[in-house]
Amino acid sequence: MRVLVTGGAGFIGSHIAEALVAAGHEVVVLDAFLPSAHPGGADVGDRPGVRTVRGDVRDADTVEYALRGVDAVCHQAAMVGLSTDFADAPDYVGVNDLGTAVLLAAMARRGPRELVLAGSMVVYGEGRYTCELHGAVRPGPRRVADLDAGRFEPPCPTCGAPLLPALVGEDAPTDPRNVYAATKLAQEHLAAAWARATGARAISLRYHNVYGPGMPRDTPYAGVASFFRSALARGEAPRVYEDGGQRRDFVHVADIARANVAALQAVADREAGVLAPFNAGSGTPHTVGEMAAALAEAYGGPAPVVTGEYRLGDVRHITASSRRLAAELGWRPTVDFATGMAEFARAPLRGQAPAGGRSRR
Repeated sequence: MRVLVTGGAGFIGSHIAEALVAAGHEVVVLDAFLPSAHPGGADVGDRPGVRTVRGDVRDADTVEYALRGVDAVCHQAAMVGLSTDFADAPDYVGVNDLGTAVLLAAMARRGPRELVLAGSMVVYGEGRYTCELHGAVRPGPRRVADLDAGRFEPPCPTCGAPLLPALVGEDAPTDPRNVYAATKLAQEHLAAAWARATGARAISLRYHNVYGPGMPRDTPYAGVASFFRSALARGEAPRVYEDGGQRRDFVHVADIARANVAALQAVADREAGVLAPFNAGSGTPHTVGEMAAALAEAYGGPAPVVTGEYRLGDVRHITASSRRLAAELGWRPTVDFATGMAEFARAPLRGQAPAGGRSRR
């Protein structure tokens, strides 16, 4: 099968391209090589099993060219992470939503009819919570006054009691709470509309916090794992926001690549005209503070600093249940938290030379 991987030279996309080649597929990479994803530049040449097209997914002619002879599309190209300012909104909408619309329009004209979309857990907003008195509840956005006072846990919206976070299933309501989240949900709606209009088949893999070798260094749009790893590479302590108790699901990029291979192999058997969402996470929650401590310990210090700072638009807890992906597509994560963090502590980031002898392992 010949697969177009948009954003296929980026952090996650490059791992997916390698996994597809290893599985016997031919890959076409379409990537704009934006500095935010490729600090220090990038090698744009072809490699065995991979043909590279340099161009923007918003350019219809480039997309048409990249789609020639393609059997399926794995759409990874996106501007990621929580925006530094609402002024970034046009860039997020342009890259994520206009880019997706241009791609899907080209696919509607010339095919193919099978799509795997890089979704995100951010579409859920806050995660799943239960109140001892009121059962399952959905807390609203956290108040600035509470955050300023260091009250980071969202209370029950009915009685104000403490809540217990739990795993989120794909049937949970969506509630995007920042610009990036809104664009990721819009991508799913566009893909669903395309599938209905063309009788195509689509899967959205709602990634949780992906980490691993090749994350871009020192960019405000990278994930929290990259923030911490970049700080350690500079000899600085990772700065942990809030009290470090935010629960996330950290999933290794190799497992996400395998999930994409499984989804591409299964998408042809899905129901036509429907987008099927699947959570893609490790299934084992950890706090942000635990992740920072594990990275710092494996790297050889310095120890993290808990700052009490916060970012508006961040949610407190969001962790996934990936049981549906395991049950229907046969995928299971293989890299456990301790092993993955020890590897990530040693692995180079994009824009950084390989780590030296600071690691303890």
